[in-house]
Amino acid sequence: MKKRFNVGIVGYGWVATAHIPAINATTLAQVTGICSSRRLDSAELSAKHGGRITAYQNLEAMLADPEIDAVSICSYPYDHTAQVIAAARAGKHLIIEKPLCLSVADLRAMGKAIKKAGVKTCVCFECRFSSQFLVIKAVLDEGLLGRVHYGEVDYYHGIGPWYGQFRWNTRKDAGGSSLLTAGCHALDALLLCMGTDVVEVTSYDTKSASPIFKPYEYTTSSVTLLKFKSGKIGKCAAIVDCLQPYYFHTHLVGSEGSLLDNRFHSMKLKTNRNAWSSLAMKTLDSGDVSDHPYQMQFQAFFEALERGKEMPLTSFAEAARTHEVIFAADRSAATGRAVKLGLK
Repeated sequence: MKKRFNVGIVGYGWVATAHIPAINATTLAQVTGICSSRRLDSAELSAKHGGRITAYQNLEAMLADPEIDAVSICSYPYDHTAQVIAAARAGKHLIIEKPLCLSVADLRAMGKAIKKAGVKTCVCFECRFSSQFLVIKAVLDEGLLGRVHYGEVDYYHGIGPWYGQFRWNTRKDAGGSSLLTAGCHALDALLLCMGTDVVEVTSYDTKSASPIFKPYEYTTSSVTLLKFKSGKIGKCAAIVDCLQPYYFHTHLVGSEGSLLDNRFHSMKLKTNRNAWSSLAMKTLDSGDVSDHPYQMQFQAFFEALERGKEMPLTSFAEAARTHEVIFAADRSAATGRAVKLGLK
């Protein structure tokens, strides 16, 4: 049965193998095109992923297909800007993998093209749709922690030779920084919990002495301190050179209680403040794209698209604010000085 939206995939690498089944599993969309620099066979793609899929080697050809409603950008980060602008100009709605791009100038160019075209967007900060952060956001919205004044969300994930993206992630012109390439998920989650009114960031970075991570062209551990206009403060560590299990550390402190990963205490519930209570949630415990909650995110995107609305939580506008903070943090680490941000 034909669904409402046809989607073209740009790039046929590791992350595309997670996008394709997630899109096909939604009730509103299916993948009907895949564009890759490699020569792919349409019949083989159709047999592997289901449905009728056309293979393209030329992006312009895929964007010229009037049957394709949206494209999912799964290419290398350094290709995102040109591809997003081309797709927007072609009137295609957009799913864009993180990081959006590698510079503020590219971020602004993307935003200008998207706004002019009036297309709808979904950026893959899918951790906002994870069980962990849906539960945490519900705890916050219920006021169980009161007014949160301090928060830290940290990303610990050793991205070494054993990991799919290592071969290109080590390059400065591809990965960018530890915060941009992967820690962006943690900083985005911190802004989800604390608000986006960041007025100043200070960041420091360093690198492991382990020979495993020597191929990296940039520092692979950073810590960023955030000052909010509201008076809140926050911290985000982005560590991609650690030798340990994946860990998405979350600690929020408020006027009525605190939350630590999957545990919390709330004065409003009159529980023992010397003991944690547990939250029933699945915590983020893997960097594997096959474990990420893409299907729920994409379902929300296509439901919003059907209504002609911007999607909740992860539209380009929200993701762009996260990237603005990331770029400011990386400038701070590079210059050794605090960087101020203007509120919009």
